[in-house]
Amino acid sequence: MPHALQLPPAPALPFAASELTFPVGRIWCVGRNYTAHTREMGADPARDPPFFFAKPATALVPAASGAGVVLPYPRATNNLHHEVELVVAIGERGATDAADPLAWIAGFAVGLDLTRRDIQAGLKEKGLPWEMAKAFDRSAVVGPLAIANDSVRLDPQTPIGLWVNEVKRQHGTLAEMIWPVADLLQHLQALVDVLPGDLVFTGTPAGVGPLLPGDRVRGEVEGLPAVEFMVGDR
Repeated sequence: MPHALQLPPAPALPFAASELTFPVGRIWCVGRNYTAHTREMGADPARDPPFFFAKPATALVPAASGAGVVLPYPRATNNLHHEVELVVAIGERGATDAADPLAWIAGFAVGLDLTRRDIQAGLKEKGLPWEMAKAFDRSAVVGPLAIANDSVRLDPQTPIGLWVNEVKRQHGTLAEMIWPVADLLQHLQALVDVLPGDLVFTGTPAGVGPLLPGDRVRGEVEGLPAVEFMVGDR
């Protein structure tokens, strides 16, 4: 039976140094997963169960280093914030992989979870869901994927950081995660089926702050391809 309309193709991320691409279905993000960032957001970093929110596939912006990506400043905000994160891409899952969430991972990347902080603050004040602060178009900027293999094993002491106009804004290590990647995936699997094509943002270190038109942004996780873009006009 023919469809009533033709949808655009699913967005995809490139793998670094490869012709392979990774089709993206869903984007899951965890909130407050670094101790210092949890404190800077006014919350207690006690090891409560992680909480998740989603972004639509239209949030994805592939942004390889040196690609000259210009991200239009989002509508409906005057306080756009950066949050650099390690991103994991979920691949095919075999029957024997259930007990090892790290075996689900097809690749790793650096991502920026962009937040309309003024919208978020207003919704929080009213006790309302703050989805529109996070789940807007072009709010998930992600660099090329590094294929998960024996040469790409991220040590807990791996540095993560973000620069705006060559000034370091965020810095930390993966050891600062309250819930490491395997634990996050297990918690997410308890809530939904973690599927091939899912991207999972794993949280951000302290130092989040505003972006302005003309800002040049670079996010890094040591050992992975960097993500770079410029903020465009309002």
